[in-house]
Amino acid sequence: MAAADSSLSDNPRTFSRRPSAQASRQAKATKRKHQASSEAPPAKRRNETSFLPAKKTSVKETQRTFKGNTQKTFSPKKHSVSPSDRNQEERPCIKTSSLFKNNPDIPELHRPVVKQVQEEVFTSAAFHELGLHPHLISTINTVLKMSSMTSVQKQSIPVLLEGRDALVRSQTGSGKTLAYCIPVVQSLQAMKSKIQRSDGPYALVLVPTRELALQSFDTVQKLLKPFTWIVPGVLMGGEKRKSEKARLRKGINILISTPGRLVDHIKSTKNIHFSRLRWLVFDEADRILDLGFERDITVILNAVNAECQKRQNVLLSATLTEGVTRLADISLHDPVSISVLDKSHDQLNPKDKAVREVCPPRTGDELDNFAIPESLEQHVTVVPSKLRLVCLAAFILQKCKFEKDQKMVVFFSSCELVEFHYSLFLQTLLSSSGAPASGQLPSASTRLKFLRLHGNMEQEERTAVFQEFSHSRRGVLLCTDVAARGLDLPQVTWIVQYNAPSSPAEYIHRIGRTARIGCHGSSLLILAPSEAEYVNSLASHKINVSEMKMEDILCVLARDDCFKGKRWGAQKSHAVGPQEIRERATVLQTVFEDYVHSSERRVSWAKKALQSFIQAYATYPRELKHIFHVRSLHLGHVAKSFGLRDAPRNLSALTRKKRKAHLKRVHFLALFMDKDNFCKTATTLDI
Repeated sequence: MAAADSSLSDNPRTFSRRPSAQASRQAKATKRKHQASSEAPPAKRRNETSFLPAKKTSVKETQRTFKGNTQKTFSPKKHSVSPSDRNQEERPCIKTSSLFKNNPDIPELHRPVVKQVQEEVFTSAAFHELGLHPHLISTINTVLKMSSMTSVQKQSIPVLLEGRDALVRSQTGSGKTLAYCIPVVQSLQAMKSKIQRSDGPYALVLVPTRELALQSFDTVQKLLKPFTWIVPGVLMGGEKRKSEKARLRKGINILISTPGRLVDHIKSTKNIHFSRLRWLVFDEADRILDLGFERDITVILNAVNAECQKRQNVLLSATLTEGVTRLADISLHDPVSISVLDKSHDQLNPKDKAVREVCPPRTGDELDNFAIPESLEQHVTVVPSKLRLVCLAAFILQKCKFEKDQKMVVFFSSCELVEFHYSLFLQTLLSSSGAPASGQLPSASTRLKFLRLHGNMEQEERTAVFQEFSHSRRGVLLCTDVAARGLDLPQVTWIVQYNAPSSPAEYIHRIGRTARIGCHGSSLLILAPSEAEYVNSLASHKINVSEMKMEDILCVLARDDCFKGKRWGAQKSHAVGPQEIRERATVLQTVFEDYVHSSERRVSWAKKALQSFIQAYATYPRELKHIFHVRSLHLGHVAKSFGLRDAPRNLSALTRKKRKAHLKRVHFLALFMDKDNFCKTATTLDI
């Protein structure tokens, strides 16, 4: 042992050689583990035994993934980058290259050819043929800039001027608001005893949403310009009750209100009365019922019936549901049913007259067919879950950045989804559209403007957004179904349904925001491969959609050089192939992921949006569960569409807890429901 010890101590070459070989092996192992990284490995991570090598990225950000741990992002700004690292970064490798891997096959859409039900929107009949007051005709012609009536106006106005109750059904954007507003104004201005403001309401108009209340109020105000003694007013949630009570004390002759706020005033405001009421109008009656206002409608009808028995009642809707027919049964008296159909579907009524009977109730919610504007082009695209976010962004860029005067509305299933995508696009798409790229139109970056609208916003902000988008020539409005009913948003060219609607009727109302009053418009429905059968569900209701390929949507990324990969830096934009399109799509996805993972707060925010999506997905009705079922979702792939690099843990447990709490709340409400009232809807309300 002494000899051995002395040999070790006396032979420095032997002592130094062994540590050198060991250090060399460690250096090689470290180099293999960190060859894709542009920064020195942190000391505290050197003993990690399970590494997943990260892909090469740009200088901005380097990602490392550890088995069993969440992904963490480190900033390379603190470390210098060597020339060899720069050469590695110039190689055409992108860290999220799995975007196009392991996706389900996109099925072929077998779309049955069906004949869509269509209505003839315009007629040659003029308003002066109705015997209206000359000042009212002049206002319609000069202020509203209308001279001839639409089909629903031609059928409805004469019937309502006769004093009959009516159930009016016509496609979206056909002019139903004027169909009842003109008779109301004509009858009130013609009363022998001149109306006084202090008389209170002579007409009550109920609408489902605040935005529709403002829009209807604006229309009535314009019609009343020659008749200044008739005072209109609006009541809706989000406004100050004190100021509304003051207006009610002074007097409102044509009262437009959402049901919930009117019930609030019926219970708390002494000055509201209906003794002089002559008109009761339910606009967008099906939506009023969808939003769970059945009990409020019962309270309103009881209050009105207690003070006024003789009045004229009108129900208007684009879709005839079982709930609407039940509401018609209890609120209308000997009504006229007015339904405007295509000539080929109107053989029993060739003279374009209204059928004087109420249509029999349907056995299901919407078992009838829907009228669709002839000038509306409908499209559907099937996109794997991982590519949904990139595909939506590419479509927005294609239409609103590279084309002139495009105005788009994108529908989501929840308020959280609207907020998430609004902030994400605002911080990524706008910041990446600074200098015009090759093939880009002049000042194209100024055309990309994002707005949002949903039920959780403050009323002042909702009103400002509604007004701004209505008067704008271009822009993208991200919204929930709060904007799906009755709103007349001028010059909307595209409707995008990012989350599929829960019923064909909701589909009709969403696409009805475009192609209004004879204008041209288009719509796009985005489906996952597991949801492709939804096309057949639409076809069973005489709704035709044509397929738009995902590759055609992603091709627009070739026109924006800010998404160009390193490999193609020297090539021109027009010489692009499928591989470059995929790499550009991956670059765009990386932009989204980098933004989401730039802070823990944004990651948490994306997880909440994902959770909201799953909760909304679980609320599809039973008849669509075979198409939209939570079990068919690949959570990791869906997480990609929220800019998350991995599926969050314990998300399903949180969703189940919230779902149970929601079901308890619905059951609690059901205990207090009167059997004679309509069934309370179990969906989350966004009004």
